Amino acid sequence: AQFAFQENEIKLLTAEIERLKNFGCLGVSPSLEGLRDENAKLKYRLNFLKKSLQEERTKSVKSMININSCLQEIFGAAIQAAYPDLENPPLVVTPSQQPKFGDYQCNSAMAISQILLKTREQKVIPREIAEKIAKNIPANECIEKVDIAGPGFINVHLRKDFVSKQLSSLLINGVQPPAVGKRKKVVVDFSSPNIAKEMHVGHLRSTIIGESMCRLFEFAGYDVLRLNHLGDWGTQFGMLIAHLQDKFPDYLTVSPPIGDLQAFYKESKRRFDTEEEFKKRAYQCVVLLQSKNPDFIKAWNLICDVSRREFQKIYNCLDITIIERGESFYHEMMKDIVKEFEDKGFVQVDDGRKVVFVPGFPVPLTIMKSDGGYTYDTSDLAALKHRLCEEKGDILIYVVDSGQSVHLQTVFAAGQMIGWYDPKVTRVAHAAFGVVLGEDKKKFKTRSGDTVRLIDLLEEGLKRAMDKLKDKERDKVLTPEELKAAQTSVAFGCIKYADLSHNRLNDYVFSFDKMLDDRGNTAAYLLYAFTRIRAIARLANIDEQMLRKAAREEVLVLDHEKEWKLGKCILRFPEILQKILEDLLLHTLCDYLYELATTFTEFYDSCYCVEKDRQTGQIVKVNMWRLLLCEATATVMAKGFDILGIKPVQRM
Repeated sequence: AQFAFQENEIKLLTAEIERLKNFGCLGVSPSLEGLRDENAKLKYRLNFLKKSLQEERTKSVKSMININSCLQEIFGAAIQAAYPDLENPPLVVTPSQQPKFGDYQCNSAMAISQILLKTREQKVIPREIAEKIAKNIPANECIEKVDIAGPGFINVHLRKDFVSKQLSSLLINGVQPPAVGKRKKVVVDFSSPNIAKEMHVGHLRSTIIGESMCRLFEFAGYDVLRLNHLGDWGTQFGMLIAHLQDKFPDYLTVSPPIGDLQAFYKESKRRFDTEEEFKKRAYQCVVLLQSKNPDFIKAWNLICDVSRREFQKIYNCLDITIIERGESFYHEMMKDIVKEFEDKGFVQVDDGRKVVFVPGFPVPLTIMKSDGGYTYDTSDLAALKHRLCEEKGDILIYVVDSGQSVHLQTVFAAGQMIGWYDPKVTRVAHAAFGVVLGEDKKKFKTRSGDTVRLIDLLEEGLKRAMDKLKDKERDKVLTPEELKAAQTSVAFGCIKYADLSHNRLNDYVFSFDKMLDDRGNTAAYLLYAFTRIRAIARLANIDEQMLRKAAREEVLVLDHEKEWKLGKCILRFPEILQKILEDLLLHTLCDYLYELATTFTEFYDSCYCVEKDRQTGQIVKVNMWRLLLCEATATVMAKGFDILGIKPVQRM
């Protein structure tokens, strides 16, 4: 019906343009300029309708609609029709903060008023501009009406049948992302611990944030490459191999039982710092390793394998999927990187070192040391080039702490300077994050002042989650398997959510007590709310098949203000995801899930889903459209949890 309506309007507009053309040729019109303006408006409206019709037909009907984007297109067309000569007019559409101001607001009129005053010296009050925009809104299926408030805010009221239809589509098709056009490739560099050193709390943020970003881009339809840029090459391996030769001389034939690699590293470092002979031998080992001597490559692999096994334990706990591609992967490419910068005249020699100065950055990149060795700068440049030129990444994201910001920006600028990428075409971003603090607001350490081992932190989380579940007497109502599932879900879900719910740019305080609190914006609260929502239909003896049938047959009535509020909140999900794809700030998703859970509570407290006899407790009536709203809420929450890497459980 919508397609037929739009096609009919296209025919009428095409005829109107022809009529105006004829008038212009005959010279009948008293105002030729007026005709041209009218013609321009009609042409723009015609093009808008043709474009939107084509997009609607090609876009999968299963995709969720981003209502904000739809409204921006509609108001973009209206502004263009109202002010055809205005280049790149400001377009501001946001959800309304109060129901009395409608569902969304277009706040462009004030900004357009300022532009007209500055560029044309025309003084037009914003309210007049808002009225002109409102008159030029093209036909569409989502807006019921608009009204103008205050100095020029355009309040948008959505059509209830449109919202109801989108909710039905969500229930039938599941949470499907809006179409993204050409499938782009995203390379995400995250986690990146160092071989021979244990993962500590400092690796927690990069690992959790990076995994969640990958999940989001994958859900949105991108081709995602998850890379673990391990610190697996460098001078430290000389002392580790020398120590391995001394401690396990038969390492080539008998696998050495290195149980505690951290202690092994500390022993070798102590010897390196105190024994001159050992130090000399360590340097010789580095040379032999870099020349690919088979015995030394085997020693290096043995050490790397011990670390890999320990890292994998943590990745298994946190459900992390990642491909190892450490510094050693780029070693053979570094010679060519140095040559390329030399050939293009970017290299200067400073006290024997080869350095590259990048405009706008005070500290140069050292691409070769005076002894001929390479540096982190060289390996980072090699990695950047490989990701751009070999992997053909359209978007590169480095999830690395804020302390590396200047270094990474210098590397990115160097890649741009040498011509590896154009920032207008390829996005290269540093998703920086702050440090984890203890409850004393200082860097999170153990009581003895050591860095907190990540595996110890996860084990403590499991213990505390079980204590919390037993405090709530969950062990008396859940089977041992259900209790174990709830423990894992709560422990790891709370650790992840506590990180992701904070703006990643800020430091955050790590507190088990706060993250396990089942009140407020925590995973414990959301997991419990989700389990409760899922139980509503089950307790009413409504199974999945009955819900699927109802989704196809029932009209979702949204007459109660709390039903309407919940329905609109559910459909904001694509807007939230689109914002995060742009700014990479995942706390927005956490805030949204908390808002959705609290909006659901308001709905559930005001609207009976299942009506029971007060005397017998027997079910008298099931309001199926409200159960469908419960199901839609749970479906969106489940996808939100999945993006955050949180596993909900059916019983908790």
